[in-house]
Amino acid sequence: MKTFKGRVVSKGNVSAPALVSHEGLNTLASFQKALQFGDKKATCGDQNNKDLYGKQMAGKALCLPRTIGSTTGGLVLYCAASMHRQPACMLFSEPIDSLAAAGAILADVWLRDVTMPVIDSLGEAFLAYVKDDMKITIKEDGTVEVE
Repeated sequence: MKTFKGRVVSKGNVSAPALVSHEGLNTLASFQKALQFGDKKATCGDQNNKDLYGKQMAGKALCLPRTIGSTTGGLVLYCAASMHRQPACMLFSEPIDSLAAAGAILADVWLRDVTMPVIDSLGEAFLAYVKDDMKITIKEDGTVEVE
């Protein structure tokens, strides 16, 4: 097991299997099927992300460097959470962008029955270490354990 420490954007405790992308996450392209077509597993629809395309994102510890794409990013994350199709948590190796942070924080504040903890600034070593399906446990203080 290896432990990493990051900055808490949206707090919570959760354990989930890792889903890793070494590329930026285009939130709109990735969650489009979940939001428009009722895909409850939130299967990634971004054909440009070879790490995530076709994989289930709902309930996973989504490990990535950053988000990319349109200004709808925050709204997409908030809507995915409101529909219970969000990742179990989002773990960023880099500092989170303001749009993704806004979506995560709004979901945390406005949705009472949903959690999606978000931790950023975990570093390049985190993303180099974690692999798909490794067990991720996060704590409210920003500690991330990878088994």
